[in-house]
Amino acid sequence: MPRNDGVRFTSSSVKIRHLSPPPLLLDFLSASHDPTSPLAGTARLLARFIGSFKHREREREHWLGPKSPLLSSLSLSLARPRKLPPLCSASLSLSQPDGTALADPGYKESPAVPPVESAQSEFEARKGQSVSRHDEERVLISEVLVRNKDGEELERKDLEMEALQALKASRPNSALTVREVQEDVHRIIDSGYFCSCMPVAVDTRDGIRLVFQVEPNQEFYGLVCEGANVLPSKFLENALRDGYGKVVNIRRLDEVINSINGWYIERGLFGLVSDVEILSGGILKMHISEAEVNNISIRFLDRKTGEPTTGKTKPETILRQLTTKKGQVYSMLQGKRDVETVLTMGIMEDVSIIPQPVGDTGKVDLVMNVVERKSGGFSAGGGISTGITSGPLSGLIGSFAYSHRNVFGRNQKLNISLERGQFDSIFRINYTDPWIEGDDKRTSRTIMVQNSRTPGSNVHNQAEHGNLTIGRVTAGVEFSRPIRPKWSGTAGLIFLRSGVRDDKGTPVIKDFYNSPLTASGNTHDDSLLAKLETVYSGSGDRGSSMFAFNMEQGIPVLPEWLFFNRVNARARKGIEIGPAHFVLSLSGGHVVGNFSPHEAFAIGGTNSVRGYEEGAVASGRSYVVGSGEVSFHLVGPVGGALFADYGNDLGSGPTVPGDPAGARFKPGSGYGYGVGIRVDSPLGPLRLEYAFNDRKAGRFHFGVGHRN
Repeated sequence: MPRNDGVRFTSSSVKIRHLSPPPLLLDFLSASHDPTSPLAGTARLLARFIGSFKHREREREHWLGPKSPLLSSLSLSLARPRKLPPLCSASLSLSQPDGTALADPGYKESPAVPPVESAQSEFEARKGQSVSRHDEERVLISEVLVRNKDGEELERKDLEMEALQALKASRPNSALTVREVQEDVHRIIDSGYFCSCMPVAVDTRDGIRLVFQVEPNQEFYGLVCEGANVLPSKFLENALRDGYGKVVNIRRLDEVINSINGWYIERGLFGLVSDVEILSGGILKMHISEAEVNNISIRFLDRKTGEPTTGKTKPETILRQLTTKKGQVYSMLQGKRDVETVLTMGIMEDVSIIPQPVGDTGKVDLVMNVVERKSGGFSAGGGISTGITSGPLSGLIGSFAYSHRNVFGRNQKLNISLERGQFDSIFRINYTDPWIEGDDKRTSRTIMVQNSRTPGSNVHNQAEHGNLTIGRVTAGVEFSRPIRPKWSGTAGLIFLRSGVRDDKGTPVIKDFYNSPLTASGNTHDDSLLAKLETVYSGSGDRGSSMFAFNMEQGIPVLPEWLFFNRVNARARKGIEIGPAHFVLSLSGGHVVGNFSPHEAFAIGGTNSVRGYEEGAVASGRSYVVGSGEVSFHLVGPVGGALFADYGNDLGSGPTVPGDPAGARFKPGSGYGYGVGIRVDSPLGPLRLEYAFNDRKAGRFHFGVGHRN
């Protein structure tokens, strides 16, 4: 039977008596002067049978130490458990039918000297071997019985049947060796219902009767559990409910212990059953050892040598990221999440947690080793903007940036960047505190200033009559925090000034079709936006579920400032279909009030309805766009995709000031479908697609990263 070797079982004290040489055995042998008589031969063989048990007991004590009480204690630690002596031992005695013990002439009364000198000499000669020659000598058994420790019949016949069914070798009219009897003793014990078993040989007129004197375990009537701070009491009740009022079965108790240990293992908790004691009255006392976190410390390591060093980050900045706290039961799963959380701060190159035991207290100290990354510096590069798809250098941009990701050692981030393209440019300054000091909700704060210039072709396309550029100056502050697992919320207040210029840089208020470019009639529109946003994200992979809802409210602080409300929502769901992956996405929005015409929802393009140019399907106050895509792996980092898109402005195009969509004969709705290639790269997925629209026109699309 598999056992919990690291668990201590303690029961009422059971004494395993050491047999002294039976004095009457000498008289029994003296009654027959013929050493060849069957009676004398049987008596001598039984004497050896008894002596063999005693020598096996002495041999066990020689190698394993003195015998401990039945179900003796053994403590559990997080180290490897030591091997224990057998759960119980057996001894065999010979008695007459009237209960008087028999003696052998070779025995002498001595508590310290073995009674059979020849057996002792043989044991000394073969010390270290587990089997003696007496094990192979057999005794004919005429009858096999199971009785209680006083030799009387058991009150419960079901327990007697359990013991008899456990026997394998011991059968009436069978010749047995010492080893076979001992094995049957252990089979009875292994049945789980008995705390002791002693085989006794009784000489009767019909032959040798083998009696297994057993002591059943107590009946279970209650549980006392100590040290279980996180284990639900309901779990314990359910695990032990079936055993109430029944004899304690050690095998069943072993299963309960395994289930409790399994509960801790499944949750990554440092906890195990360390002690089980059966008290009088059938009360089961169980102690559970849980490793409580005593202290958490941060140790900075040098990036090159790996030796301890002085870090730039304040330890409290790291410690407040941890969900593991002092006094909690240490969880490896929780520790793993804490490591991932610290890595997402973006200031660490490597993070690990090492638990260290605190003496014999059962507690652990956690040491978090961290290797810091370089705090910041300058960078320059280039890229592609998927929003620009016309012109000889369409989409090409260059960038220059300075970033510092650990300002004041508090993980505060400063980013200053400039991006410049053929028609667009963005200059921005962002200062982010990812966790405001003193806040217990993990609220972050971002202060931003941005000056951008983007093409106005999405709504007011007039390429043949000169390009329009929309300039925006933005300044504001945003606060974000996690709302619940996988959900986050953002609130902000942003000032926005926007205006339109022609390709000569001159401010204009109307386009070539005489449609207004501003809502106020001035060269620029001003608005103060109150922003609310909530985002749900699954695992973070592209194929996982995602939902985002955004609302902006224009607050007319001054009469000429814009007053409007804009809502926008996006959702995505991924489904595995065999080797392929299906992604369904849906987005929509609506604007009410007085808003700038160039802020209308534009439909069509790489991130909208493929097969059309940017904004060529519609531009309206409302919109809905749906997309379905099946992607599959081809070879190496290359994959393929089949897709279909559809978009509609819900008839809202004419409600945009100046109706820019109607002036350009945009259809208001359209669909596209096609095929694409995906290539994994350090920049993200590279997307090359070719799509047809509902007007049978085809178009290439190129993008970096996943679709919005």
